[in-house]
Amino acid sequence: MFKKIKTVLLGASILAISACGFHFQNGELIPNELRTLVLESSDPHSDMSIALRRQLQANNVNIVESQSNITVLRLNSTKMSDQVVSIFKRGHEAEKILMLEVQATVRLPNKQSYPISANVNHTFFDNSRAALAKSVEKEVIWNDMREQAARQLISQMIALQAQLQGK
Repeated sequence: MFKKIKTVLLGASILAISACGFHFQNGELIPNELRTLVLESSDPHSDMSIALRRQLQANNVNIVESQSNITVLRLNSTKMSDQVVSIFKRGHEAEKILMLEVQATVRLPNKQSYPISANVNHTFFDNSRAALAKSVEKEVIWNDMREQAARQLISQMIALQAQLQGK
């Protein structure tokens, strides 16, 4: 009886949400001044540049070629490192912390520059018996960390713009 009621309520709530035009915010918090910007990087085809470009596009930000009077987001550096946290009894690495540090600069149309950065950490359990599977899992984790760092950079850009408008 309760299972049927739960199913009906779940179905009704999904129908109500889809019928009222509900959708998740994508770029709603980004001010108009940041809706169009130039993305600069020393390697535009690096994994971090691609992740940042993807997150900007997901937030409805137009990325254009170099123009005057447009905000520039410069990806300065990306540092990936790992640190052993624990080891197995036989001396093999058991757990690592993967660390990603991204440094960027926002240059406004008035030529003022502001540094922003993102740091993302993630634990990774290493098992030498499944080395191939763990290397694929590690790459998936790195990709997720890049996406998180890109979201952090975008949040800091929004906070910076709000702070500058508040002056």
